Amino acid sequence: MDIIKHTLDIKKILKILPHRYPLLLIDRVIKLKVFKYLTAIKNCTYNEFGFQGHFLNNPIFPGVLIVESMAQAAGILIYESTGKLNINVLYHFVGIDQTRFKKTVTPGDQILIEVFLIKLNKNILQFKTTALVDNHIVCRSRIIFAKKLF
Repeated sequence: MDIIKHTLDIKKILKILPHRYPLLLIDRVIKLKVFKYLTAIKNCTYNEFGFQGHFLNNPIFPGVLIVESMAQAAGILIYESTGKLNINVLYHFVGIDQTRFKKTVTPGDQILIEVFLIKLNKNILQFKTTALVDNHIVCRSRIIFAKKLF
């Protein structure tokens, strides 16, 4: 499988990611090329737990949840690239570097997440990630996963 011609909907995402409500932060994958890149969507609605106290009368989607959504998108790319889950080999989110927030995300925004694989060796995967709202960058980061053997 090289390029996905169709999207990955929430049913397929639930089969890939172990996350569940309220921490499942990817709603749809719209583009993917194995071992290269992925584009995903996170819809931000006011009823999400992140908005409820962050901040009163000025709801802003927490930056840590933006970074987590980018990590989850990278996790989907790992799974779709390797084609299988192996209970003896897991990739753990172990680092973020060069993270910068450029704009805030508010209720009703749709975050477009772009993930590019930039480093791959036998134990480390590194991704360049960008989150955008209305074609404006809201966050950039490098995300690192490491293989954990049990």
